[in-house]
This record gives sequence, C-alpha cells and structure tokens, in this order.
Amino acid sequence: MSIRLAKTEDIPQIMALVRKVVPLMRASGNFQWGDDYPNPEVFAKDIAIGQLWLSELAGSIVGISAITMDQDPEYADAGWDITEKAIVTHRLAVDPDCQGKGIAKALMAQAEQVAKDRGITILRVDTNSENMATRALFPKLGYEFSGEIGLAKRPGLRFHCFQKLLS
Repeated sequence: MSIRLAKTEDIPQIMALVRKVVPLMRASGNFQWGDDYPNPEVFAKDIAIGQLWLSELAGSIVGISAITMDQDPEYADAGWDITEKAIVTHRLAVDPDCQGKGIAKALMAQAEQVAKDRGITILRVDTNSENMATRALFPKLGYEFSGEIGLAKRPGLRFHCFQKLLS
C-alpha cells in the first residue's frame, strides 16, 4: 500500500470509490454522505490546495482522506477552541472490498505525520453518530471522545468529535 497526494486525474476513480461507499453507509443508517456530497468539486478544491490524500493498492485507489486545518464553527460545541491550530481529517473513506487491511489507519497516520511536519500538536476528526466503524477506530488510534454536535451543513444528523494530542 502507498499513500500520496491526489491529482486531478484521480477524481473519476475517487468518485467511483464514493459510489461504492455511499450505499453501504445508507444501509447502516449513516446518511452523512449522499448524492450531493462529497462531489467532484469538493475533491477538486481539496486537490488544488494539496489536502487530499489517497491510498493505493496494486494501482487502484482504495482509500481517501482530506487532511485539513478546516474546523467547523460547531466544533466549539465539543469544547474545542477552534482558534487553535489543528489538523482535521475530513472525507475519510475506504473501498468496501478492502476494509480490514489497515487503510483507514494508514490515512490517519498520514494526518499525524502532516501535523508533525507542520509543528501542530492537535489532531481532530468528527464522524456521523451512526458510523460504528470510525467510532471504534478513532479510540484505538489514541483519539479521545470530546462530545456530540450537530452541523449546519448536515441538518438532522449528529456527529461524534474526537481529538488526539501529540506530545
């Protein structure tokens, strides 16, 4: 497995991965993603500013993650000071055919490396309250639950916030 920054020409394969993931999310009661989000424009913006990472196995994209400094205003409801610099993981997805191979863990490790490279000691992530896989994964990676919030851009959904402090 390799991890690299995404390129514009990767968008069709990224969207194919999203089309595989969304029906499974919905089937499990997780409506965080849908037909409107994430879309090619979101990924193109991530790529343009150098924050979309992907994982490849045998030349195929099997995981994606936006490693950003973007903190939603609602994060303050989790008790976080959103004026603090933090690396925030968004849009984490793994090909359903490749789950259990450590891809999400590797992408989260990439977020930690980005934080270290930038001298940032706070890592944050949120996930839909119905996403049992990530709710189990983040604590295993040293993230602590910080609280549950709502997000204006996803009305009616609840999100669990997790934070990890680097020493």
